[in-house]
Amino acid sequence: MLERLKAGVRRTREGLAEGIGRLLQGGGRLDAAGREGLEDLLLGADVGVAATAEICDRLVARLQDSSGPGPAARDPFHAALAAEMTALLAPRERLLTVRDTGGRPFVCLMVGVNGAGKTTTIGKLAHRFQIQGYRCLLAAGDTFRAAAVEQLAAWGARNEVPVIAQGAGADPASVLYDAMAAAEARGIDVVLADTAGRLHTQGDLMNELKKVRRVIQKQNPEAPHETLLVLDATNGQNAIRQAREFHREMGVTGLVLTKLDGTAKGGVVFALAKELALPICFIGIGEGMDDLREFSAADFVAALLHQGEG
Repeated sequence: MLERLKAGVRRTREGLAEGIGRLLQGGGRLDAAGREGLEDLLLGADVGVAATAEICDRLVARLQDSSGPGPAARDPFHAALAAEMTALLAPRERLLTVRDTGGRPFVCLMVGVNGAGKTTTIGKLAHRFQIQGYRCLLAAGDTFRAAAVEQLAAWGARNEVPVIAQGAGADPASVLYDAMAAAEARGIDVVLADTAGRLHTQGDLMNELKKVRRVIQKQNPEAPHETLLVLDATNGQNAIRQAREFHREMGVTGLVLTKLDGTAKGGVVFALAKELALPICFIGIGEGMDDLREFSAADFVAALLHQGEG
């Protein structure tokens, strides 16, 4: 599993590994020049200014009593760097579980900008929940993107789960109303609701998203039980702005960071952890059904720094 994660963050790791190797050739000390070099590496991986400063400050404090690098400097340096990176990420780690809802469907509302990977994430989540023994239903609330309903229907067929949909251009709130009613009638455990992508700056579309939430709550005041924001890792620091606005408007309960395998700037995970008090539930590291991984701070850092298992 760790090897698959390493492969998924390969592009980010390669950018860091080469630079860290050069730093260690100088003895592994973080003098002024060494710190500046490490800062440049972290900023280049989109770790962000605040997270980079925290990691470097804490790393300097951890290493300052070192009596000298010696031939084995690489291990203590990597161990210290891994410890500080993990400490930054660990508070944002959260396992998403289907909670007891008194026999009513557990509802996950998926939100995000265009192209972030919401529909694909829904399909992979349905697969995960099915393996755990839950009956799922998919709601095709993205009625504006031409192929969205067909894409979700394909995931439904692949997972053998029902999909509630209407025609193109239908009212998304109406689709969600039908989906909630169908889930109640069929004894469904989990409803995964797709929504149309929208920019965080589009006020009218954000209001439409609020309407969808209100319709869900009319049928079940406690729903949605999770509002998951899907972020594209290739967007880098812009993902932080998206998260802030979506959280302000919708009350996001967890983040899903996709397409980490397609970028050298996967360090944005650290920026998100530092600047937002939002849990990171899943990361996407490939196209395969099992490439939506539960986020583990220790595993992510180990993969990023190419550390061995254990």
